Amino acid sequence: MKEFLLILGGIVGGIIGGMGMGGGTLLIPILTIFLDVPQKYAQAINLIAFIPMAIIVSIINIKRKVIDYKSVISVAAPALATSALSSLLVGKIEAKALSIGFAVFLIILGAAMMVSTLRSCIYAYMNKCKDEYIFND
Repeated sequence: MKEFLLILGGIVGGIIGGMGMGGGTLLIPILTIFLDVPQKYAQAINLIAFIPMAIIVSIINIKRKVIDYKSVISVAAPALATSALSSLLVGKIEAKALSIGFAVFLIILGAAMMVSTLRSCIYAYMNKCKDEYIFND
C-alpha cells in the first residue's frame, strides 16, 4: 500500500510540476506528512523527480521557440552554483531545521503569490472601472 501511495504522490507531483506550479511544493509535504518519509529523503526525491520534468519542459519550450538563451545563461550559472553549495550544506543541517526552513519558504512563497494576485485583481478592476468615473482635474 505504501508503494502505491509513493507512486501516486510522484504522479500528482509530476502533474502539478508540469503545470508550472512546482511539483515539490506538493510532493515534499505529501511525502513527509502523509507517507512518513524523512525530510532529507523527501527533498532528495523531489530533486531527482525534477530532472525528467525539467528535461520534458525544456524540450517543449525549445520546440515552441520561447527560450531566451541569454536569460538562461544568466540564470543558470548562479542557480547551478547555489544548487551545488546547497546540496553540500543540506547534509550538515538537522532534519528539523530543514523542515522549518521549508515551511518558512512555503509561507513566504504563498504570501508573495497572494500579494501578486491581489495586485493583478486590483489593477484589472481599476482599469475596467476607470471609464465609469469622471475625474475633475
